[in-house]
Amino acid sequence: MNTKHHLLILSQHDEIYKQLIACEQLPGLLVSAVKEPIKIVHTGEPIDIIFGEPSLISEVLPNMPAVHWVQSTWAGVEPLLVPGMRQDYQLTNARNVYGQAMVEYVFGYLLMIERKILVRWQSQLTEKWDNRPNGTLREKTLGLLGVGSIGSQLANTAHDFGMQVFGYTRQSEDCPAVDRYFHGEELTEFACGLDYLVCCLPGTPATFHLINEGFLSSLPPKAWLLNIGRGSTIDETALIRGLSDYQLAGAVLDVNAVEPLPAGHPLWSTPNTYLTFHSAAQNYPPDIAKIFIENYRRSIEGKPLLYQVDFIRGY
Repeated sequence: MNTKHHLLILSQHDEIYKQLIACEQLPGLLVSAVKEPIKIVHTGEPIDIIFGEPSLISEVLPNMPAVHWVQSTWAGVEPLLVPGMRQDYQLTNARNVYGQAMVEYVFGYLLMIERKILVRWQSQLTEKWDNRPNGTLREKTLGLLGVGSIGSQLANTAHDFGMQVFGYTRQSEDCPAVDRYFHGEELTEFACGLDYLVCCLPGTPATFHLINEGFLSSLPPKAWLLNIGRGSTIDETALIRGLSDYQLAGAVLDVNAVEPLPAGHPLWSTPNTYLTFHSAAQNYPPDIAKIFIENYRRSIEGKPLLYQVDFIRGY
C-alpha cells in the first residue's frame, strides 16, 4: 500500500513513541520523529499529522499548512489555544490514562493528612511520644471542582473510604458516585462545608482564577485544597494570603501558574503548603501511544476520533 500519510512525532520521548507505533504496522503511514522542532527534516512529502507535546507543536504548526490532525500527548493543550494560533485542523488530546495515578496521588496526601504521617515523623525526630488520635476520611466531605474522567475515579474511591462527594460541573451529572451536584451560580454553596477540595479543571478562559479570594473565603477554615488541574485556575496571591492568615488548613499543589516555580516565590515558604512539581501523573508512553494508534485507525476508516478538543471551550 502506498504511503498516504506522513506523521511527525515531536516529543522528548520521540524514539519510544516511534517504536511503539512501528510495532503496530499501521497502513499507509510514514513516520518521522524528533525531540526538537529545529531538527525537523522534510522528506519531500508534506507532514499531515503531528503527534506530540503541545509546547513543541506550537512552534511549528503555523508553518505546516498540510497538517489536518494533531494528537496531543498531554491532556492540557493550552499552547495550541493561544490567540492567533491555527484552528483549521482536528485536535485530540490524551484522556482516560491519568485516573489511576491521580487517585493514588490525591488519596496518598489525604491519608497523610488524616493519619498525621508527617506530624508523627516530626515527633520521632524530636524523640517525642505522640499518640494523639488520628483523623479519618470516613464521613468527611470531598468536593470535586470538575467531574470528568479523573474526577469520576476520585469520586468512586472516595465512596470506598466512606466519604461524601460533592461535584461542581458546567452541566453534566454522569457520575453516580457524586452525592450532590452544583452548577453555575452555586459555586459558593458548593464550597461551604467541604473538608477537602480537589481541583481537576483544565486551563481555559472560563476557569482562570475561578478559585479566587471570594471562593477561598467560602471554604471552611478546616478545608484543604488540592490542585491537580492547572495552575491558572487559582489566584495564587489570594491563596498565599489565605494560607498565611490560616483561613485555610493547607494546600497541596501539583501545578502552578508559572512552572518551574521561580526562586524566591512566596509559595516556597507558605505555611502548610506542599508542592509536588507537576509530578502527580506523568505520561506513560505505551498508554499515550495507544490513543494515537486507535485514532489513526479511526481516521483511515472514516470514524470520529476519540477525545476531540473544542477550540472554544479549550478542552
